[in-house]
Amino acid sequence: MGERQAARERRRAREFEAFVGGAGGRLLHAAALLTGEEAPHREAAERLLTAALARTYAAWDQLRGEDPYDRTRQELTARFAHAAWHRRPARTGVLGGLSRQERLILVLRLYEGVADEQIAAQLGLPVERVRALCTRAVAAMRSNAPAAGRRAEMAAP
Repeated sequence: MGERQAARERRRAREFEAFVGGAGGRLLHAAALLTGEEAPHREAAERLLTAALARTYAAWDQLRGEDPYDRTRQELTARFAHAAWHRRPARTGVLGGLSRQERLILVLRLYEGVADEQIAAQLGLPVERVRALCTRAVAAMRSNAPAAGRRAEMAAP
């Protein structure tokens, strides 16, 4: 490996470490909301996030102005959605009674602040369907959870 390439790899690693240091906590919390795990037992959430971060790191040089947080969040949600087709998500916490689609849409919309149009594009659903699922999920969450539990689960880390 040439000196120039080694310097580029070190710079890439430093940039990625800085990104993970700044965004890792929020991404882990989003992964934990998706998997339904609570601290300190977040093994599935950590595995989900690690896989998403690995894909982001592999594509780091190709991002070219794309927000690495958005890229990692997209990878995280895609991996969750794929895994949820094969396994049922945890049925714990305030989000436990929701379907995998409702949970995913609710976390993206309310916790991450992603626009309905972006969620629809990412999931391949019509915008109206995303809005309907979000409304239904919020209503289900409100009817099934005490107020303090809702605020605690959706709170940032």
